[in-house]
Amino acid sequence: MTTSKEKFESRKLPMMPIRDVVIFPFMMTPFVVGRESSVRALEEALAADKKIFLATQHDASIDEPKANEIYQVGTIVNIVQSLKLPDGNIKVLVEGIERGKILQVIDTDGYMQATVRVARYTTEANPALEAAMQRVTSLFEQYVKLCQSLQYETMISAVRMEDPAKLTDVIAANLQLSIEEKQELLEIFDPAERLTRIADVLDIEIEKLNVDRTIQSRVKRQMEKAQKEYYLNEKIKAIQKELGRGEKSEFDELKKKIESAGMPKDVKDKALQELKKLEAMPPMSAESTVSRNYLDWLLAVPWKKRSKEIRNISRAEKVLNEDHYGLEKIKERILEFLAVRQLVKNPKGSILCFVGPPGVGKTSLGMSIAKATGRKFVRMSLGGVRDEAEIRGHRRTYIGALPGQIIQMMKKAGTKNPVFMLDEVDKMSMDFRGDPSAALLEVLDPEQNFMFVDHYLDVEYDLSQVFFIATANVMHTIPPALQDRMEVLRLHGYTEQEKVEIAKQFLVKKQMAAAGLSEKNIKFTDEAVTALIRSYTREAGVRNLEREIGNVCRKVARKVVKEGEGFSTTITADNVNDFLGVIKFRDTLAHEKSEVGLVTGLAWTEVGGSILSTEATVVDGKGKLTLTGKLGDVMQESAQAAMSYVRSRANRLGLSRDFYRNLDLHVHVPEGAIPKDGPSAGITIATAISSALSKIPVRRDIAMTGEITLRGKVLPIGGLKEKLLAAHRAGLFEVILPKDNEKDLAEVPENLRNSMKLHFVDTMDQVLQLALESAPPQIEELASQPIAPPLTSTTTDAPTAHQ
Repeated sequence: MTTSKEKFESRKLPMMPIRDVVIFPFMMTPFVVGRESSVRALEEALAADKKIFLATQHDASIDEPKANEIYQVGTIVNIVQSLKLPDGNIKVLVEGIERGKILQVIDTDGYMQATVRVARYTTEANPALEAAMQRVTSLFEQYVKLCQSLQYETMISAVRMEDPAKLTDVIAANLQLSIEEKQELLEIFDPAERLTRIADVLDIEIEKLNVDRTIQSRVKRQMEKAQKEYYLNEKIKAIQKELGRGEKSEFDELKKKIESAGMPKDVKDKALQELKKLEAMPPMSAESTVSRNYLDWLLAVPWKKRSKEIRNISRAEKVLNEDHYGLEKIKERILEFLAVRQLVKNPKGSILCFVGPPGVGKTSLGMSIAKATGRKFVRMSLGGVRDEAEIRGHRRTYIGALPGQIIQMMKKAGTKNPVFMLDEVDKMSMDFRGDPSAALLEVLDPEQNFMFVDHYLDVEYDLSQVFFIATANVMHTIPPALQDRMEVLRLHGYTEQEKVEIAKQFLVKKQMAAAGLSEKNIKFTDEAVTALIRSYTREAGVRNLEREIGNVCRKVARKVVKEGEGFSTTITADNVNDFLGVIKFRDTLAHEKSEVGLVTGLAWTEVGGSILSTEATVVDGKGKLTLTGKLGDVMQESAQAAMSYVRSRANRLGLSRDFYRNLDLHVHVPEGAIPKDGPSAGITIATAISSALSKIPVRRDIAMTGEITLRGKVLPIGGLKEKLLAAHRAGLFEVILPKDNEKDLAEVPENLRNSMKLHFVDTMDQVLQLALESAPPQIEELASQPIAPPLTSTTTDAPTAHQ
């Protein structure tokens, strides 16, 4: 096959970019022109020789493409017809003439004008060329037979020609290729080369069509098989019905269950519609299984069944007192709830949130509420849940989809008014799958949860009669919007006396039964329980105390098995370490004597209160303040405020005004590996710094907590009860507190108030007068001024540890 190429020719023509189409020579193509620049170019061409250059733009979404956003090779066309439409657009019919490559593009009077290079090829007939044309024609015939969108007769007559250039262009224009693939064919100028490329493309497209045909044939056979099965199943049903075998079909039973389930009208209609679809499906199809599972879930959820509620307040109070010691405020709120239920016929469900340290009885309290009200109890743990679908479920379009935990727990309860506990609501997290706490907003809103929609069921479900109880250790990890929907009841840590009573009334009996012991085998004295609390546990709740009692019971059980059922022992404070070994905790009044720069502070943690020693020392330096002990930003700022206060009171502490220029201060809060933060250590740090600078020891038998300002004011703190309990456990019976916290004493048990001496102060000067063993000379004059009178719920002869 030989070709001869004529010399190149350049022409200047109006240019118009086109979208989503590649125009080949020898082809007639209609399209609509609407862009202003394109209309101007078209008008310019019509006014001249009706020739215009068309090139496809790279991105069809661009309205006004630039020259570099248009393919460089296009087609010179002749405008055959043009018709202006009512909307201002122009419909044109063009005929491709020849290829052209852009050399230069300029903007002229609002349209593009291109300088186009045209290269004309001529071919001489030879056997190789004829063979290539025959092969391409044969392949195209196969392609048309396989491709249902092309008319066979029209296409075959169109390609019966002897010019290879025209043959390739006609075939390329009719192939179902992408814009990029057609543009690649347009950019091949040499007809011989284009013929080879067309043959390769046809081979690939024929292979694709053969694969498609194979798949369609297979699908058709499967559909015919399914239709055959459906026909035979229907015939079997008809035969069985004629023979009178069986009372009712499975579908009739499902329909009966739907009718009697007590569903709302819209839910019932949807269930019947789904049942109708199920009847029309082949039993073995995957869709049939999905539909049947959906109906099973609709029927399994309780729509009208409810527990008969016990509204006897006296009985409820008895149950709560039998199950829990103390917690008077919580019990009072529950009894108020029951009283309202007696007076209101259809009250909305309540949403409570119990907040407190581990082991104080939050979960067991929810079980007692269910027992007292005669309702079913279900518990859902939210710890670690990070997927919104855990609450709302997955849509049925997913394989293996299930309803969310809310609906699953309602199915487990079997009634529409259970006590539903959302345990550890503060431990939820979120990731790319959604925020489960946001999904709970609807569940815990009495104004919305009567029409809760699970993604799987996709119908409204009434949760308004459910008694929701959430539990949490802390509140700051719960989103504010979720907090706003719950009534928060705080459960504080137990006092030592409360723990003794809980152990005697509940824990000892429970662990004896768990170990198979009777009262003949083992007896605990009050002193033994007190020793367990003081020496083997350090907690706000009673979980570890129960664990240690169980440990003692198991050791006694071993002796009973070894020595016989007659074995008996009494656990006392003296022999408790024979069962449990060396004591784990000693009294944490760590300061055996009053020292300079050593102060006992009080802290709040998620598991209750604790004492916090603060140390300060002075070394030679240049006025640097060093803070260690893994302190948070807020605590570091409190230390800086305390230092500024001390500097402002230098003369009252017997110091020169520039004392800090030659000294460095180091403040350390053990233990160094435990993170600490918060402002309530402000007066503790200020007292430690004042003591270290004035060389006056701090009393070892006093603890303190409070935030400090630059002017020496003492601001209120939180967690008062937990901090006082921590001081009491540690043997500290005298505490300095902010004046504004006096109102919080109502939450502190009376026996705890009576056993401690509490000083309420307004200023840091009063703190120093109470905490330092002796006053600096400059502040002795303040001794005559009354300190904010210690409003103490105390006995002045309260015991002091290590005395």
